[in-house]
Amino acid sequence: MRKRILKMLNKNARASMEDMAAATGRTTAEVAAEIGRLEDEGIIRGYKTVIDWGKTEKPYVSAIIELKVTPKTGRGFEEIAERITMFPEVESVYLMSGVYDLNVVVKCRTFEEVAMFVAKELSTLESVTSTATHFVLRRYKELDVALGVKEPDERGLIS
Repeated sequence: MRKRILKMLNKNARASMEDMAAATGRTTAEVAAEIGRLEDEGIIRGYKTVIDWGKTEKPYVSAIIELKVTPKTGRGFEEIAERITMFPEVESVYLMSGVYDLNVVVKCRTFEEVAMFVAKELSTLESVTSTATHFVLRRYKELDVALGVKEPDERGLIS
């Protein structure tokens, strides 16, 4: 039941208790209790809505920043990762294998704000040895939701 509930909520956080009960063969009370346990155990950490900000009047700029860092003795990458998560511009922080150590996803209002955040905040952190910033130009899929549904081109074909 637990795995099925998690899959359903991951796909649609607004799935009804009735739908989850029907899918798991349990009662709505049992499903609600299980969701409560999942929240209490910290397995469910929150519920998010996927928004296509490009279709709103307040679009934003997103960037993926690769960081090379020097880990601290006894704390590894935890200390710097925890510090980075505290910035309001930061959406996600991931420890990576490969060429760089941390992948940081940020959201700001303009390209300039991203650049200033990297220059004044991230690159000045003691453990950070280098950064590489990649701007997101278009989102096609986010959190398992397709955003890049191609709209028909009203101009027609040119031959």
